[in-house]
Amino acid sequence: MILNVGPETRNNETLRRPQFGNRLLTDPNLVFKHNAWDNVVWDEEQEKTAKAQVQANSEELVNDDVRENYENKADEFWDAFYSRHQNRFFKDRHWLFTEFPELASTEAPSTERTRRTLADVTESCTESTSSKVQNIKQNNDQLDDDSVSSQTITDDISLSVSNSEQPVDRSENLVATEVTTNSNAMDNAHGHHDDHFPGYRASQRMLEVGCGVGNTVFPILRTNDDDGLFVYCCDFSRNAIELVTSHADYDETRCLGFVHDITDEGATFPFPENSLDVVILIFVLSAIDPGKMSAAVRRLARHLKPGGCILLRDYGRYDMAQLRFKKGRCLTENFYARGDGTRCYFFTQEELRILFNGAGLVEELNLVDRRLQVNRGRQLKMYRVWIQCKYRKL
Repeated sequence: MILNVGPETRNNETLRRPQFGNRLLTDPNLVFKHNAWDNVVWDEEQEKTAKAQVQANSEELVNDDVRENYENKADEFWDAFYSRHQNRFFKDRHWLFTEFPELASTEAPSTERTRRTLADVTESCTESTSSKVQNIKQNNDQLDDDSVSSQTITDDISLSVSNSEQPVDRSENLVATEVTTNSNAMDNAHGHHDDHFPGYRASQRMLEVGCGVGNTVFPILRTNDDDGLFVYCCDFSRNAIELVTSHADYDETRCLGFVHDITDEGATFPFPENSLDVVILIFVLSAIDPGKMSAAVRRLARHLKPGGCILLRDYGRYDMAQLRFKKGRCLTENFYARGDGTRCYFFTQEELRILFNGAGLVEELNLVDRRLQVNRGRQLKMYRVWIQCKYRKL
């Protein structure tokens, strides 16, 4: 597919992306031989048709009251989503280690890690990560339910039919660690963050935003054997976090799942600024109101260490999902509401470049992944457009 890439073509070396695969469709008659084809280029007519479809489904916008309702009840829509699907909708994202090798590596992605060791932590710290997490749990009953919000996005139209895990037993009051409102322990917004924050002893810290039920977090914990790794994962769906914290692979010594809304400037994270090596955004930024994206990215950038990076994969303009929307689902330009109330934006490379450069981050990767997925049984062709990025804090 040919997009208006403009500056994207300025560096041919950068545009090489072998991690996306090299199964190329050279003979159209063989299109149904495999389930997917890489680097599929649309001709001019196909791109023209896609633009016309987007223009048609964007002509009728929802009214202001309806749009505001989608924003105000976003957490409720995602809670309903996870109540309905539990952990059966998404598959584990093992492809992440091909696209972003640093997630599996025992080498820290940040130069800061070479300078920070356990010796950097004050010897007076006597509280372990595990006991700190327990303290946060004990404060859970004092938290305000209205602070909950949600951030994760459907990253594939296919439904996983795996039912290998048992349903969550909610009677056990499994904690959705709502650290966002515990200002006494975590007031980093005012520079008073507790030195004993969860994961403070770790030499490498990752945060996944919009973690859903853990389809990124748990593959990372299984694959990355770095003893110094600690992974934070947040979502603004309480139901999603309950599914994460009740998972058999959830280990409080290596992971902390908590409810959080990254668009809430008043909310605090359970770690200080300048403390993260990696922030992971997998099909999540697109779920946020476009007017709030810039502030959310700047907020995440502040919590990166110097040398830390943000890894992103999300929907690109003219992806099949965008073309399938009917009239009356468009909230604003290129931003839509699904039938279940969850929302989705479709990016261009330049839009993402502006967002991350505006947060003071330096571009290392910004590529379009154009892929043709095939349903051989039904003889269907599905053209996907995703964007993959890496931006680093200097």
